Parts: sequence; C-alpha cells; structure tokens
Amino acid sequence: MTEIAAAQSLDRIGIDTLRFLAVDMVEAAQSGHPGAPLGQAPMAWALWSRLLRFDPDDPGWPDRDRFVLSAGHASALLYGLLHLAGFDLPLEELRRFRQLESKTPGHPENFLTAGVETTTGPLGQGLGNAVGMAMAREMAAATFNRDGFPLFTHRVWVIASDGDMMEGVASEASSLAGHLRLGCLNVLYDDNRITIDGPTELAFSEDVVARYAAYGWHVQSVEDGNDLGALDAAMRAAAAESGRPSLIRVRTHIGYGSPGKQDTADAHGAPLGSDEAAATKRALGWPEEPPFLVPEEARQGLAAARRRGAEARRGWQQARERYAQEHPQAAAELARRLDGRLAEGWRERLPRFEEGKAMATRAASGKVLNALAPALPELVGGSADLTESNQTLIADSGDFSAAERAGRNLRFGVREHAMGSALNGIALSRLFRPYGGTFLIFSDYMRPAIRLAALMRLPVIYVFTHDSVFLGEDGPTHQPVSQLAGLRAVPHLAVLRPADANETTAAWAVALERRDGPTALALTRQKVPTLAATAERAAEGVPRGGYVLADWQGGEDLVLLATGSEVQLVMEARERLQREGVGTRVVSLPSWELFAAQPQEYRDSVLPPRAPRRLAVEAAAALGWHRWVGAQGEVLALDGFGASAPWQEVARHLGFTADEVVRRARSLLGLPAPPDP
Repeated sequence: MTEIAAAQSLDRIGIDTLRFLAVDMVEAAQSGHPGAPLGQAPMAWALWSRLLRFDPDDPGWPDRDRFVLSAGHASALLYGLLHLAGFDLPLEELRRFRQLESKTPGHPENFLTAGVETTTGPLGQGLGNAVGMAMAREMAAATFNRDGFPLFTHRVWVIASDGDMMEGVASEASSLAGHLRLGCLNVLYDDNRITIDGPTELAFSEDVVARYAAYGWHVQSVEDGNDLGALDAAMRAAAAESGRPSLIRVRTHIGYGSPGKQDTADAHGAPLGSDEAAATKRALGWPEEPPFLVPEEARQGLAAARRRGAEARRGWQQARERYAQEHPQAAAELARRLDGRLAEGWRERLPRFEEGKAMATRAASGKVLNALAPALPELVGGSADLTESNQTLIADSGDFSAAERAGRNLRFGVREHAMGSALNGIALSRLFRPYGGTFLIFSDYMRPAIRLAALMRLPVIYVFTHDSVFLGEDGPTHQPVSQLAGLRAVPHLAVLRPADANETTAAWAVALERRDGPTALALTRQKVPTLAATAERAAEGVPRGGYVLADWQGGEDLVLLATGSEVQLVMEARERLQREGVGTRVVSLPSWELFAAQPQEYRDSVLPPRAPRRLAVEAAAALGWHRWVGAQGEVLALDGFGASAPWQEVARHLGFTADEVVRRARSLLGLPAPPDP
C-alpha cells in the first residue's frame, strides 16, 4: 500500500476505498447498487472527514450530527463509511452484504447497524425523516438549552438522489422545511441524471435548484462531484446558514470510473461484473486484488474526525454534568425522556367519563390529550390541516413555527405523507412523543411512513378520526372501508378502535406505554353513549385488546363481538335477544393485535371455545374477522362503499341497525325471524 500512499493523497485513498468496498460488496452478494457509491463517495468522504460530528464509541450520543442516506440503495457506501470510521461494523460484515442476519442488509436498517440513524430505502422517506429530525433538534434546543449550556446544536445531513427528488413525500417535506426555516437541515443532492429506466430526462426535467429556492431554501451547486475543495466550501457555507435549510446540488457520474457503465442505467442496480469491476479498478489506479482492500491510510483519513467527535461528546457530557448542578429540574426532565420513562403520576390525570353521556370518541381523545399534556411535556403533535376535526390541539401551548420553536402544536398542512415521515424523525430523537392526526381514510396517504415506523418500532401515535361510513354526509370519498383491515395487517402496529369515551382514555394509556411500535387510534365523528360497563372494565380490558362487556344471563347461546361505535349497536341488540330468551355475551374487541398477544387462557375466557356461535359487527371490510368468529360464525360488515347522507340514514341503508343484528343472530342460531317491531 505504500505505493498507493506515495501516489495518492489520504483523501483520494479514502474515497477510492469507499468506492471499491462498495463494488466488492455488490460483487460478493451478486446484487446491489454499485453506481451511486462510485459517484457519491467524494461528497460522503468530504462530509464525514471534515464536518460531521460523530463518535463510534457512543453512537447514540444525543447531540451528534445526524447523517441520513435517503438514497438508501447506496447502502454499501454507508457501510464503508461506518467501517472506516470505527463503528461496530467489522470487515467480515461487509463481506456478508445482503446476507441473512448480517449487519449489512440491502438497505440501511437502524435497528441492525450501529451508526445508521434511520431505516431508508423507499425513496423520499429519509428526507422526510430528516425534516422531523431537524424539527426535533429545534424543539430540543428551545426546551433544554440555557445560557452557557447549548446542549443541542447538532445538524442534520442528508444525501438524496434524483429518485428522492421525484417522490411526492420529498416535495411535501421540503416545502414544510422551508416554511419552518429549519436551518440545521442540509441536503446533498446527488444529481447523476440516471434512474433504473435510463436518463432522468425520460420523466424528469424540472429545475430542482429553482424549486428549492422557491421553497425558501439556501441553494448552491457544485458542478464537479469530485472537486473536494468545492464540496468543502459548499458544505461549510451550508453549515453557516442558520436561517434556512440548505440544498447543495452536486453533479456526479453514476458508476464513476467504470469504462463500460459510467453514466448508464446499467450501473444502477446490478453488479458491475468481474471484468468491469477489474477494469474500473484499473481505471482509477486501484489494485485488482485482493477484494475488500482497506489501506491503513483510509482509516487514518477519518481518524481526526473520530477524535473531534469523541472530544465533542466528552465536552457535551461534562457540560451536561454542570447543567445538572445549575438546572437540576431541566436536567432531570432530559434524563427522564432519554431513559424513555413517563412522568410519575401521569395516570392520575387520566379522565373518567360519565355514564350515559354521549360524546364522539374524537372529542374524548382531545380531552384525554389535554388532561395528560401538562404531565407529559414530551407530547407534541398536530394534524394534516384537520386540527379541530381531529381534536389534536394542545391548549395554551403555542404552535411550533419559524418564529417560535417551543410550541407543542405542529402544523403540517395538507401533507399527510410528510407528516408521517416527519413524525418518525421526531420519534427517533427519543426526546419527544409525537402524534399526528388525519381522517382514517387518509391514512392511505401516509401508509409508507406508518409501515417504516412499525419496522423501526417507533412509538408514534396516530389519531385517525372519522373512522367509518358513519361520518355521513362527506360520502364515499371520505368514508373508510378497507383501511382498518389494511392497518391491522402491518406488523408491530397496534390498532385501537375504542367503543366510547372511557375506552378512548384507556386506548391513549396503551399508546403512551407502548415502546415497541406505533399505535393507531380509530375514532368516531358521531357521538356515542358512554357505556356503564366501560367505566369499570375498560382500564383493564382495553390493554388486553378485548374483554367481556356484558356477560350471559340465563344461557350461553351466542357471543356478539364488535369494535368502536358498533359496540353500542350490539349492546342494543343484546337487550332484545335477552328478552327473547337468547343468552348473549358481548365482547368489545378494540385491538386485535393486543388481544392476539394475550395468553390462550385469557382469550378462551373471553371467547370460549364451547360457544362456537359468534356474530361480529363492524362497519368496515370483513377481512380478518373470521379469525375471531370461527368457521361457524358470521360477520355483519361492509362489502362495498358507503353513501352520502346523515349518518343515521347511512346506517339504516347499509343494515347497521339493532334490528339487523337481531335478525342475523336468530338466523345464526336457527331461530325464526323475530316479529316486526
């Protein structure tokens, strides 16, 4: 290696090491994306060696800079950086790229690999996460920084691709970032003008720099992605810009150095091939053998950055110790949040609602949120322009804005997808518990972000109101049918559809205590009565996902199951069935996921195998319900869309009445139809 060292600078050695580690990883796996790392290596090296503040000995240090590879298909570049920087990613893991149980999966996963800040791959999501990270940084600074104690000063750096720039979520998130003037956010846009199908001009001809200038960003361009001096100057100018987010357009060449594949789609998502890999190494003056070559000089090139980061981290820890002496209350609050503990006594603030009083569960949710907010200042959130409808406003807490960073109410605008992605970035800070609201139907717009929150097991809370066709007059475009089934299919996502105000209180408690994934609350627009039994049983039953709301009297003939507002419906039907001599148990099943996680003994106590006749009622698609009703059970559900009318008329039109429940129940039991009322 001394010959290479003599002929090349440390920067060049580091850059080419990154390039050819990526090439060798993809060749070894016989799958992956070599083209982006070959082009992006100089900008990544310049950032990591000169500006990025990190410490591999403490990857979770709260004031570290965040690096987000939004172009997650370039994961081999990130793994090379982490290895050279000294994170817990040995060379053997790079050799196992894309293999089962390796720490180097095909796209970066934050729960597998130290130093990976967020799971990326679906394009645009990383940029959306980074906007949330920048919001969290500004909120953290406003909450915890004191004179002489700038505990939170970190920056958020992103490498984004042409594909990221095409995705709608990136546009939504970038527009929001410009509006909020998130000056700690910096994006390196890899403008290589190639996608899988070929040149970007096939479908993409806009002026990205002009678009970002219109968003209110500070924009720059570097015309040669190999010019370290120009890259360094642009990044330092971006870091010096405190009043606006920054975009640096960097003109690169995908597959740089490959004689046969540079600037072609062939370099994007497949190995170069052994001959072309060798030719690329020759073209850039790199030894063809051995593969996975890591000169000591490449490690030395990041050693100074590692020392700077370690020194900064030690300084931060020392400042935090002094901070604890001068600001003990704020220091204790910071420690509590970082430890993931809820404040003592928060449960005592949970409201209990009066029996018989009619209230929409969305309204109950708003009351619960505001009862808890003073005790849990980490709760921050808002909605996608539906604050009043979703009941997501924290009273007397102000709005987070460009002028006010301490506000707890987040205004996302009509940007459901960006909201979901930003919530993930906020949750990754560990300092805030974010929630976001919209109509249940529009969960479809943010589903990719929900899925990634579940994959990363982030404790995000979704407040989905207008949860059924009973929202009424807005009609089928706004009435959810398949959304509950779709959300219930997402691993690690808990969906709770409470029956009334007291179940809503218990659902919020579940959401706050969950740390292993996101929670979706599905809430009514229409008023529903507060049932007598929930005041007594909801606090214990809702966390278990299902419970007996009304037990058999006189016989054990039928189990009626329901969620949400339909629980009231089956309770009405139960009264009639009992009078007709049919022994009926009512089970409220607000969360299938939580119920399925209970011991079999408990599940059997709620849904006894000896009572096979079960009728479920839910104003949504029936998909999935047969797991709970069994082969001999039935489901009163929807097999089409709704209608525009007052909700009571919609209910009658679609057959969601106590009369229909009674008719279905008697038919299931082989009894004659009841006489007309």
